[in-house]
Amino acid sequence: MTDLTPAARIAERFREVNGDHPMTAADDAYVTAQFVPLVTLCAALGRDADEVRRLMLAGLLPLPGYLRSDGAEMVPRDLFALADAAGGTDRLRAWFTGHWEDRARGDEEWAAYVSGRYVCLHAVTPANIHRKDELTAEITAGLAAAGAAPSPEWRVALHARVDALDALEPAFTAYDRLRFGGPTSRDTCVDAPRALFPQAPR
Repeated sequence: MTDLTPAARIAERFREVNGDHPMTAADDAYVTAQFVPLVTLCAALGRDADEVRRLMLAGLLPLPGYLRSDGAEMVPRDLFALADAAGGTDRLRAWFTGHWEDRARGDEEWAAYVSGRYVCLHAVTPANIHRKDELTAEITAGLAAAGAAPSPEWRVALHARVDALDALEPAFTAYDRLRFGGPTSRDTCVDAPRALFPQAPR
């Protein structure tokens, strides 16, 4: 591994985390619309791409969210936003995990964050992670308790939560369902509730 370039090591680590799944033309189009190549972002911000890759490999910044089929490392446009808010990559972990009272849970969320697999939010922040968790739990519990004929008030409350989650989450792509081994939270907590319990006409 020591003979590999930083880019090759990133690709290797990415596949260790996500498995080796093909990216289709539709996947590539989705990722290109939602993310930016690491080299492009670094060039725009005056950062050295290989140094950023080393920070990723050290677990100080998130791995790319996707590897496009041409090998481009696709990252969010705000890749450095949380590190900047924390005062630098060396302070990021403590700043990030400090948003959870349960230290073990904070460590779990940090591991998920630096894995690059937090592609389920338009903006990956501790506040948005908390809000997504709250909404998915509330929607799941609500669906389980819906009964045969839920009231109009129940439907209004459900759709308010679904709409709030919809605003936080991107659309996902078929590749995500392969690497996560099943449906996404959008499938189960946005699309399914809307199909099962359509909003009453106004």
